Amino acid sequence: MQTTTNTTTQSAAASSKWTYKDFSWVLSLFGTAVGAGVLFLPIKAGAGGFWPLVILALIAMPMIWLAHKGLARFVLSSKNPNADITDVVEEHFGKTGATIITFAYFFAIYPIVLIYGVGITNTVDSFLVNQIGMESIPRWLLSGALISLMTCGVIFGKDLMLKVTSAMVYPLVFILLALSIFLIPEWNTSMAEVTPDWVAMPKIIWLAIPIIVFSFNHSPIISQFSKEQRRTYGDNAAKKTDMITGGAATMLMVFVMFFVFSVVLSLTPAQLGEAQAQNISVLSYLANIHSSPMISYLGPIVAFAAITSSYFGHFLGAHEGLVGLVKSRSGMEEKKVKKLSLVFIVLTTWIISIINPSILGMIESIGSPMIAAILFILPIYAMRNVPAMAKFKTSPIAQIFTAVCGVAAITSVIYSLF
Repeated sequence: MQTTTNTTTQSAAASSKWTYKDFSWVLSLFGTAVGAGVLFLPIKAGAGGFWPLVILALIAMPMIWLAHKGLARFVLSSKNPNADITDVVEEHFGKTGATIITFAYFFAIYPIVLIYGVGITNTVDSFLVNQIGMESIPRWLLSGALISLMTCGVIFGKDLMLKVTSAMVYPLVFILLALSIFLIPEWNTSMAEVTPDWVAMPKIIWLAIPIIVFSFNHSPIISQFSKEQRRTYGDNAAKKTDMITGGAATMLMVFVMFFVFSVVLSLTPAQLGEAQAQNISVLSYLANIHSSPMISYLGPIVAFAAITSSYFGHFLGAHEGLVGLVKSRSGMEEKKVKKLSLVFIVLTTWIISIINPSILGMIESIGSPMIAAILFILPIYAMRNVPAMAKFKTSPIAQIFTAVCGVAAITSVIYSLF
């Protein structure tokens, strides 16, 4: 009995201290969030003007931290210490609930693959035309070649690609930070001088929430992260997951918002509108309007790296999700399901890339609602209805704030559609 008490006390003490491994997890969560979405964030977040952007920056950190903190606690609520998020849903809500969540999770990831197919095509096309001086390659050919190359990288070199993309996060972060600092001499007051429309301000912020949700989302790694903390700290894991998700949210707030403000302050409202109309990332746009070789060539390369690295991870997730959905309902052998799922994702990504819909429109209308439902609504619903979540409840104010943000992300998309 004494030994058990001592072990529990040591675990509780360890869970309240920062370690190098904790910092590594902060970087992993941060790296999962920092992808191609960040490259489109300044365009949408800055479109409403400077002061709405300031308010969005103030609510972004608590919004993202409380949501991921809640999802981590949801995973920890399982009786099975090795349960992932699908297992936890099945335990709490039955097989029907698990099916619904798996379906929602697939449709949270799959549209992002489509987004990256469009993004990579536009980034490379812009680079070839504006930096290299070539004529545009036919869109069907360019998009087909790029999507085929990236997909081959996933199929034939999965382990290598995962290592490469993980390694790409850190130089990507460094280069984006360097670009943020490099743009400081370009800062101007044109954005701040626009007189804010305080009556329209709530609506502007409401409509910008989906891109915030998408750009700061690191929910795909939360399940594995929570399981690891539970293996290490047992019943004290929640304290550790709260600390690490808080550290990641703080780091995202400082780094990403510095990048967003630096970009927005270096451009005019008209230029942000032009970037959105061209359907390219903000780095590609900066490369096209700056004479500096650093931005002209480094910007598109960073955008290419960010989109490529994000494509690999999301393609794997979408493929795995689709295989799971089809296999459990079709009775086909797994090998055949995997091939058909692969062909479906590649062909639909190619078709969407040729059509070239608005990337920001796709983020807002398809990707963000599903992410918001799983990340913001599911944990709060569980806190109020699942007995196993009773000890993991956050404060009533935190629950209300998180739920309101989730509902705002979903309803703003519905409003934009209709």
